[in-house]
Amino acid sequence: MATETIAIGEAAQLLGMNASALRYYEERGLVAPAGRSQGRRVYSRQELRRLVFLRTMHRLGVPLDTAGAMLDAPGEQWRAAVEEQIAELEKVVVRARVAQEVLRHGLRCPEEHPPLECGTAVGMLDRLLDGSSFEQLAAEHDPGWTGRVGGEDGAGGKETSRAGGK
Repeated sequence: MATETIAIGEAAQLLGMNASALRYYEERGLVAPAGRSQGRRVYSRQELRRLVFLRTMHRLGVPLDTAGAMLDAPGEQWRAAVEEQIAELEKVVVRARVAQEVLRHGLRCPEEHPPLECGTAVGMLDRLLDGSSFEQLAAEHDPGWTGRVGGEDGAGGKETSRAGGK
């Protein structure tokens, strides 16, 4: 980048984005071009840093509202938004770990179709149908379990919470 500012098309190419994404970020109030040259938006290194931050957060699955708060909101506000996002990510991590364990059990099971034929899997599914929460079953399987899966339980109903997080 030999010049102080670059045009929107060059900025988009540099960042691996479409120019329309840069315009969208501008519409959302997340970035403003440094100015205009020959009728085109131009960006300085400062705006490019904001854009690469927004692109990175987007690729990581962080909502634009959270990324934008980190850029512009007062400290208490953006820190609260980030803490909330971290809590959501922790739920995603727990769900992913549980999914791994369920899938690993399926791979270890000698049955052709474990959810239909494996005694362990069928027993757990029946317990979910009978009202047990996924958290209860997980705690029985692993007494150290303290996580909550979040969202829906394995039976398709809303999860229930119990005292102690189990």
